[in-house]
Amino acid sequence: MTEPGPLGRPPAPLRTERLVLRASEARDRAAFIELFASPEVGTYVGGARPRDELERAVPEVPGRRSGLFVIDLDGAMIGMVTLDRRGAERPGHVRPEADEAELGYMLLPEVWGCGYAAEACAAALGWFADAHPGESVVLCTQTANERAMRLAVKLGFTEVERFEDYDAEQWFGVWAQGTPAG
Repeated sequence: MTEPGPLGRPPAPLRTERLVLRASEARDRAAFIELFASPEVGTYVGGARPRDELERAVPEVPGRRSGLFVIDLDGAMIGMVTLDRRGAERPGHVRPEADEAELGYMLLPEVWGCGYAAEACAAALGWFADAHPGESVVLCTQTANERAMRLAVKLGFTEVERFEDYDAEQWFGVWAQGTPAG
């Protein structure tokens, strides 16, 4: 297994049948604000943030960081996929030294149920497997978020444990390379 390092971003956008996973651009700012202000999106991630606060805080080009991919459908941002390192202070790990890659995603409610999350996450996992051979990926979601748990299983994540965090029961799973994603 390789040692964990920066997760990076592919040198070119990732393309799927319907989507493009790319770096964020200034034109995505309104969609980022909509995503973080949405009560539906915020249900299992700590709640929606006030729109006026987001208008002041979100930079001109939001999400410009390693491991964040804008999910683009026909030239418009519909969500994001993230691959970050899970901090050692957080509960849930599969490596004694922690620092696993962790998959996250958020999509605008109007595109839920269309299969875009599965398609985007599978593409990100495929890129990750090529860029970080032998390294597993973890995912954590509230057990109350049944859609996210179904998607995790569909992507090939296997449940490792459940625990309390953020005042809710969490489902924690791992994706091992070689597991078909999606």
